[in-house]
Amino acid sequence: MTRPVAASRPRPAPVVELAPRLDGPTARLAVVLRALVALMVVVAVSAQWSASVATPVYRFVNFFGYFTIQSNLIMTLALVVGVVTVVSPAAASRWTDGLRGAATAYIATTGVVYNLLLTDAGLGSSASLPWASDVMHKVLPLYAVLDWIVFRDRAPIPWSRLPLFLAYPLAWTIVVLVRGHDFVPYPFLDVERLGGGVVAAYCVGIAVFIAGASALAIAATRFAFVRVERPADGPTARAQRSGS
Repeated sequence: MTRPVAASRPRPAPVVELAPRLDGPTARLAVVLRALVALMVVVAVSAQWSASVATPVYRFVNFFGYFTIQSNLIMTLALVVGVVTVVSPAAASRWTDGLRGAATAYIATTGVVYNLLLTDAGLGSSASLPWASDVMHKVLPLYAVLDWIVFRDRAPIPWSRLPLFLAYPLAWTIVVLVRGHDFVPYPFLDVERLGGGVVAAYCVGIAVFIAGASALAIAATRFAFVRVERPADGPTARAQRSGS
């Protein structure tokens, strides 16, 4: 006699942890703050762009080639996404959470590097607007970090995403170094003046900082500083638990 073949059990579907949901006054506060800060950054970048266009050294690809400008625009997009996911929680996904976390790490790097190394550099021309620079290098980095820490409307980001967070800064650095003397956005990337070894040391140091900032952004998704409600943990579920 042959043994009956046991039916294989279906594998359970992977559990996807949903992002906590902001509600009530906290949700309204997050929406207002994110919208206002995003608008402020758009105004600052637009004003700086308008001032730079008037200079003889202006080049479109150079202006938008600065990590400052790119990280500000990425963070602005992340803030808009943050508004949308609060208003419509169903729009939240692992990709929106990842975008917001990565953007926070990038803009934090912009703020720290600028305030430590580049306070006198501006955007490479006399057309640099002090107030716009403050918005891009101080106001937005500080707000972005606080927003990510305080408003926990995001699911835990897997540690496997960390390499993806580093892909964009690495690509940006490679492009800048390949362009060479044609575009040197920051003094610490000037190979001709500093030498390859010094520039490499700066790049490694900043890469380590970005990796650390990204790791902290991912770690922060595992802690709550403001009480939030998970989609599967609404009033009905709580009432059922209290009555059981």
